[in-house]
Amino acid sequence: MSQKVEFSFNSPNDSPGYLLGQVTILWQRKLKKSLDPLNLTHTQFIILAALGWLSRESNKVTQVEIANQGNLDRMMVSKVLRTLESKTFVSRKEHETDTRAKVIKLTTLGTKVLQDAILKVEETDLEFFSKIDRDLVSFNKDMVKLLAENGL
Repeated sequence: MSQKVEFSFNSPNDSPGYLLGQVTILWQRKLKKSLDPLNLTHTQFIILAALGWLSRESNKVTQVEIANQGNLDRMMVSKVLRTLESKTFVSRKEHETDTRAKVIKLTTLGTKVLQDAILKVEETDLEFFSKIDRDLVSFNKDMVKLLAENGL
């Protein structure tokens, strides 16, 4: 007989980390279902949304800025941007002053797809998180606090 493994929690449902992981997986499945008709993955949506936010302030958004905005790995962002470029959702051009950087812009099609995706994701989020027995403003503040306390 193998040794009994000891846990700090009496059951998985007492573990906030376990529960957060399970909720995240379920939420990601719902998002996938809402984004599939738009030919977008969740990661592609995050990158397009980061570009959309940054484009409101600058017309010279770089891959590094997108990675920083989305708290994403730079190499992964580069790879996903190539995919988004092949779908004609974004264009990538040489930066005027930084030869190492590319300026990323939403195309007309990319803007339309992003706007459609935002509506679907926001609808999915509101439906999914409406099951929480507290207001979303407080819930969001708690998540922002966790992020800030961990340097994000």
